Amino acid sequence: MRLSPEQIAQIRQSAAESFGPEARVWLFGSRVDDRKLGGDLDLFIDSKPPINNPAFLTTQLQRKIHGCKVAVPLRASNLRHLPIHRIALSGRITVIKIPTATRGPTPA
Repeated sequence: MRLSPEQIAQIRQSAAESFGPEARVWLFGSRVDDRKLGGDLDLFIDSKPPINNPAFLTTQLQRKIHGCKVAVPLRASNLRHLPIHRIALSGRITVIKIPTATRGPTPA
């Protein structure tokens, strides 16, 4: 996984501030593969409570994660479910849950 411990901590903190402490965050896409270079940051965020202003919260998260283009598909009870939700979590794309504890990443 091509994220430093500092980046993981920033993502975790930013997601909690934007979407609440119960939000689950996964990294998917090219940054999961250590052999690849570059690429934007693809984060999948799953929120139990409804998200009332998803565009604002996504933009807020992107601003907090400096220097990187971020794609953030969201899943919440009040949002329309899209094919990217199934793709990101189906195993067709490798998904790694960003841990809430300080230990290393856990495969989802």
